[in-house]
Parts: sequence; C-alpha cells; structure tokens
Amino acid sequence: MTPEPAQRSDGTGVLDRVGRLLHWISSASSPHVALLLVLAVGLLPALALTLASAEVYESVTDADGVAGLDKPALELALQLRSPGVDAAVTGFTNLAGTVGMPVLAGLAVLVMCRLWRSWTPLVLTAAAAAGSLLMTVAGKALIGRTRPDLADAVPPYESSASFPSGHTLNSIVIAGILAYLVILYARNRAAKVAAVTAAAAFTLAVGLSRVYLGHHWLTDVLVAWTLGAAWLAVVITAHQLLRLLAGRRAAVQEPPQPRRP
Repeated sequence: MTPEPAQRSDGTGVLDRVGRLLHWISSASSPHVALLLVLAVGLLPALALTLASAEVYESVTDADGVAGLDKPALELALQLRSPGVDAAVTGFTNLAGTVGMPVLAGLAVLVMCRLWRSWTPLVLTAAAAAGSLLMTVAGKALIGRTRPDLADAVPPYESSASFPSGHTLNSIVIAGILAYLVILYARNRAAKVAAVTAAAAFTLAVGLSRVYLGHHWLTDVLVAWTLGAAWLAVVITAHQLLRLLAGRRAAVQEPPQPRRP
C-alpha cells in the first residue's frame, strides 16, 4: 500500500481552501464581490488596531509622553502664521475635507475606469475610503479628545473630536490607493514614481496643515498616519491576494499546449 502523504503544516492547505472559496464566490457573483468580502474581514484587525491605538494613546497622553510634542508644535505654528499663509493653507486643507476629497478622488477614479476599462479602481477606492471613515468615526467616539483652543485656531472652526485627524487618515488612504492603482496599471515608470511622490507629499502636507491651522494636535496627525498606512496595507494585500489566487487558478485550468513537432 502507498503510504498517505504527510499533512503539510506550511499553511498551503489553508491557502488552497481559501482560494477555492474565493473562486467559488467569484464564479457565483464577481471578483469584486470576493474582494469586498476579503476587505470586510480585513477591516476587523484594522478596527482592532484603532482600539489598541486608542488605549495606547490615552496612556501616552496621560503620562505626557508623546503629547509633550503637541504644545511646542502648536506654538511653532502660531509663530509661522500670517493672513496670506493662513488663507492658502485653509484652501489647501479643504481639498482633503468632506467635500474636496470625494470630488477629487471621484474624478480620478472615473478617469482610471475609463482609461483602463475596469471597475477595480472604483471598488478599491470606495472600499478603502469606507474603511478609513469607519476608523475615524470609531477613534473619535472612543477618545473624544478636545481640539486646541479656538483662540489658537484659524477659522472656520471645527467642533468634532480631535483624535484622530480625519483629514490626515483619509488623505493617506485615498491618495495611497490611487498611487497603488497607477503602479498597477501604468506602464510608464516615470508615472509610477510621480504618483507615489505626489501621494506622499500630499499626505504629509495635509497632516502638517491640520497642525498649522490649530485644528488638531500633532499626535492626532501622527496616529492618523499610522492607522491610515495600516488600513492601506490591508487593502493592497487583499487585492494582491486575490490576484495571486486568480493567477494560480487560471494556470491550473489552462489546457496544456501541444508539443511542436
């Protein structure tokens, strides 16, 4: 008798079962539905990271650790302000707000979908934005941190909780996913480098603008960068996993090529 093959403990069997499940979901509905389900599962550790960050954040601020950076950063911003710069920074930060960011992202996604004849940019961007919004709402509800005093802020003033910076978190997620899509579809290396550079510069500028205007503490921005980068990594990893599984499935199902005489 032929001995039974040893059970593999390297996770390949689990990956195969996951692959078969995702393939069945894709066949029964569409690959985009499978992607959304994977992202829904991936949102759980992202929310857990938000909860953990909230706990760590409270401990740190209570101990006046990293929060010791907040007041010096605000004082520096007060020294740098002028009416002209205030107006320019306010206009810029509005690009990452609840109106500006959806409009910019929507236009970019429509162009991508038309150019590349795919709904993937729309699905990925919408899912990434929904996740970052949920993380922002959860963080604000958990901490409820007060923003800097209105006397130290540039109008128009904001009244929601300060932690985390929603502008910063959403900007890193949306700008990051758009840059990822350019890397995925564009063939021009210069375009890929430009997309990554622009996304990084935009995200950095948005975060610093929130501190400059006195709408957020520096630690609100620092944690928002961390949470946004983590969720962005989840979205990209989920998409790459589905691409890998789809490629393996196609390779298995592809009929063997006849040998040339």
